Amino acid sequence: MTRPFRLLVLSAAVAATLAACNRDREAPETAPARTETGALVTPADAAAPPGFEDKTPYADVSLTLPEALKAHPDLHARLYAEEVRKLRQFAEGAQGDLTEAGAATDRPKYENAVTLTAAAETAKLFSLKRVSFDYSGGAHPNTLTSGILWDKALKRQIGLGDLFRKGADLSPVDAALCSALNAAKRERVPDGVSITFDSKPFACPRAATTAFVLAPGDEPGKAAGLTFLIGPFQAGPYVEGGYEVPIPATVFRSLLTTAYAGEFGGRLVKTAPAAS
Repeated sequence: MTRPFRLLVLSAAVAATLAACNRDREAPETAPARTETGALVTPADAAAPPGFEDKTPYADVSLTLPEALKAHPDLHARLYAEEVRKLRQFAEGAQGDLTEAGAATDRPKYENAVTLTAAAETAKLFSLKRVSFDYSGGAHPNTLTSGILWDKALKRQIGLGDLFRKGADLSPVDAALCSALNAAKRERVPDGVSITFDSKPFACPRAATTAFVLAPGDEPGKAAGLTFLIGPFQAGPYVEGGYEVPIPATVFRSLLTTAYAGEFGGRLVKTAPAAS
């Protein structure tokens, strides 16, 4: 083998080795990841843009995220990926509904608009309110409201049960919620009938099974309580609408776990029950 030919072979081998190394380094950057719930997060999704919008002949879907979410990139990417996945599934379902055999051709297209807003934030916790305006046919659309509570250190979503001691008696919270809800109902419908835990067809909800967000207060870095989110049909007829009922932390402070007791303090910014 001549010297020039040996040099040519050696150069080709070095180039191939460097290319392989580069591919090894690039692979982790481009490989898709998954959230805790299994939703696929592509490299584009990982950038977590502030929203998403898509219009098809069958459905209009959109997602709006708050500016405050950018400070929590793990939660930002997770919520964006999961919400977009659900919106795409909604649009696919709309196409199936509106093109099924025998369906009326003049039916209006479906709509699902999801809006997340920052509710309150403490040293450990970040709270978001999620509102979904959903029209899937029928006489009227539905507005569904729920809450998201994120532990910033643990990087996971938590619920009401995580805030309170195991086995804590939540009856004081239930009673305060029922009383505040009836006060809000009287403001909206002065001649309306009060509800109880056993009344029908509408009854007071229990705190443990009601969506909530942190309630802002007058002490920086603290939550002054919890705002419970009660949707239409839960406490009254649809025309009455939903309610947002804040409960001060003084009602449940003794029930909080040691881990989260320090996250609450101050007084509610809005002491009167608020309508959603």
